[in-house]
Amino acid sequence: MTSQPRRSRFGPAHALLGVTVVALLAALSATTLRGQRGGVFRESRDHPAIRYSSGPTTDAVTALNDTVQSGDLELAFEPTTGYLHAILTALNVPVESQVTVFSKTSFQANRISPENPRAVFFNDTVAVGWVRGGDVLEIASLDPRQGVLFFSIDQKPAERPQIQRNDRCLACHLSWDTLGVPGLVTLNTLPMPDDPNAYAVGWTTDHRSPLADRWGSWYVTGAPPGLSHLGNTAEPMEYLPGGPSDPAPELATLEGLFDLSGYPTPYSDIVAMLVLEHRNHMINLLVRIGWEARVVGHAPQTTGGTSRDQPQIDLADTAEELVDYLLFIDEAPLPAGLRSTSGFAERFSAQGPFDNQTRSLHQLDLDGRLLRYPCSPLIYAAAFDALPAEALAAVYARMWVVLSGAAPEPRYERLSREDRLAIVEILRDTKTTLPEYFDSDVL
Repeated sequence: MTSQPRRSRFGPAHALLGVTVVALLAALSATTLRGQRGGVFRESRDHPAIRYSSGPTTDAVTALNDTVQSGDLELAFEPTTGYLHAILTALNVPVESQVTVFSKTSFQANRISPENPRAVFFNDTVAVGWVRGGDVLEIASLDPRQGVLFFSIDQKPAERPQIQRNDRCLACHLSWDTLGVPGLVTLNTLPMPDDPNAYAVGWTTDHRSPLADRWGSWYVTGAPPGLSHLGNTAEPMEYLPGGPSDPAPELATLEGLFDLSGYPTPYSDIVAMLVLEHRNHMINLLVRIGWEARVVGHAPQTTGGTSRDQPQIDLADTAEELVDYLLFIDEAPLPAGLRSTSGFAERFSAQGPFDNQTRSLHQLDLDGRLLRYPCSPLIYAAAFDALPAEALAAVYARMWVVLSGAAPEPRYERLSREDRLAIVEILRDTKTTLPEYFDSDVL
């Protein structure tokens, strides 16, 4: 560690003062994303085609709760961490994925501070939030059909603790930023001044966002020297999206910042942060196109025209936005030589499936871009294969336009022929639902 994260880099915080509200989340994404913002799902989450609140679920957390309630698995309770380690192990969520955030953006906000940040752990389809001293453990899980489901488990010992649906999370996790579906966000907030009239300012980021606009109120360990971002400081700051900024304080570990008792690792790994940001928005895009296709399929059909009740949804447009993100077309450039200090990068890159040349879409690059082969590993999620046939066909068709080199816009040139060929070859060996036209030799 070269400096303590308790200083302002942008001067006094007068720009944050003057309005008395508890929290105001200002949507600044349009200024930080390269691409234009897409549409949102506009129907109810309990539309007859969706039934988010009451439909059957088959996600990993529901399955785990069934196993616990049947007595086939016991969850060990620990004094400081409660069920954290038992849940992480049962759901195959690595402790190396730990990232920490001290904004008061959880329903356990009263316990969160720079001295007691919330720790988030994740894999491709599950996220777990732990607050030291909190009443519950928070869990989000991607169901193949129903999308992101939210759960909590009481942090008190029980013979068969219940993991229960918790829709309180939807107050923040169902919005324009989640594309109108219950979803996930990486929220950045500017640190709050000690003033009763101050208000919070926040926005969401993903892999399209410049690093200088990311990680407000997050700790980030392992960033290279001189990197500009908004993390690692709890002092109020002035901030202008896209404006000049000084390098952030460097942190090798979290040691010395606060009491680490209970935290599984002393890291809030920069590579884990990058993967989490990509993953969250990718999941929202998958859920949205699936829900839209189900609503379209449910709408009454007429002969000789379109029903007045027919939703105005263009799956081709939705698929294009999803595929652009899936293939990292608008990825913000990363500095060369990023390194993971927690072991997360090595563990993430070791995941398959592997093709006959031992290549995997989980393999990281970290020299200017996130992935060695720029195609999201979320293509292997059960939620991808569970998309309605019309949605899946639209996604694959658009993927082939881009991967075959037929997309005419200059922005697709960043995906080199070598990249496109490698992605197609990996998918041919590892993705059983791939359409036959992916076997074409046009590449």
